[in-house]
Amino acid sequence: MVGGGHMSYENILVDQQDRVGIITLNRPDVLNALSLQLVTEVNQAVNDMEVDENVGAIIVTGAGERAFSAGADIHENREFSPEQRNSSQDKRAEYTWHMATSSKPIIGAINGLCYGGGTVMATSLDFLVGCEKSSFRFLAVNYGQMNATWSLPMLVGINKAKELLYSGREVFADEAYHLGLINHLFDSNQLMDKTIEIASGIAKNRAQGVANIKQMVTEHIGEPLRDQFQAEVEARKGRFKGLSVEDGFSDFLARKGRKPKATK
Repeated sequence: MVGGGHMSYENILVDQQDRVGIITLNRPDVLNALSLQLVTEVNQAVNDMEVDENVGAIIVTGAGERAFSAGADIHENREFSPEQRNSSQDKRAEYTWHMATSSKPIIGAINGLCYGGGTVMATSLDFLVGCEKSSFRFLAVNYGQMNATWSLPMLVGINKAKELLYSGREVFADEAYHLGLINHLFDSNQLMDKTIEIASGIAKNRAQGVANIKQMVTEHIGEPLRDQFQAEVEARKGRFKGLSVEDGFSDFLARKGRKPKATK
């Protein structure tokens, strides 16, 4: 099981089902508010899972019936000195980018409301799965700030992203699904089982192949289509060459039994 021999956690739960690692934000009494310690623990858990060969995909969800995360821990932020606040912001940015670029795919299971900093975490993940309790609010504009300007447009398109970021209005489950903010919409009683099923379908594949695809997509977002195509062609020849035909299709070749033609 993931977590054996690693640091102990106070604000998250870590579990594993088959090849799927599960991280649960575990401060339900404050709607899983993202304290600095909590996001530090999430970052460490992702680190551990990235190097664990028995984990092929990761799920992040929230504890309790109400929230994935209500966002940043406002009480903690208020108590920080300006220096502590700046340091905290730098660490949070580092951890967010780590999740976005993790070598293992990370799926969000949005079990309830997802507000403010929670939306920053959620939209940095590879994709989201929701339920009828899922809702989103991009609240930074209410405080004269900004976030998710880099991630939300990739999910819902630039014009819709502008509306949601400018207004801070609530987006409920049905609209989130139709916008593409969440990939799948399930009954809340099935949310984790279905998300694990989806993650397992990814985790059964060759981990390096999944990591290579994620890196290519992330690196070349926004480039002209021809450049994206050429980058893939070159990567297949070089750094992301992958397995040989014999290794990649060994099961198929063993079943069919046809021997390669002799070369002259």
